[in-house]
Amino acid sequence: MADTNLKVAENIAGKWYVDENCIACDSCISIAPDHFVMSEDGSHAFVTKQPESPEEETLLADSKASCPVDAIGEDGE
Repeated sequence: MADTNLKVAENIAGKWYVDENCIACDSCISIAPDHFVMSEDGSHAFVTKQPESPEEETLLADSKASCPVDAIGEDGE
């Protein structure tokens, strides 16, 4: 389960975030490329756009479900 105390700094403010446990597997980016990108050094992904529709919310939920290390959270602010 993702930890709001470990959010990576690059996340845009909002409910969804990636934490420091990310292993840069690229799964979230392949599912929701408009919402996640990889850091410049390639060490982790982060959220660049919060969902604005039910369809986008589903994409982020699917990304969370696909994360092998549970680094995506949906309880941020």
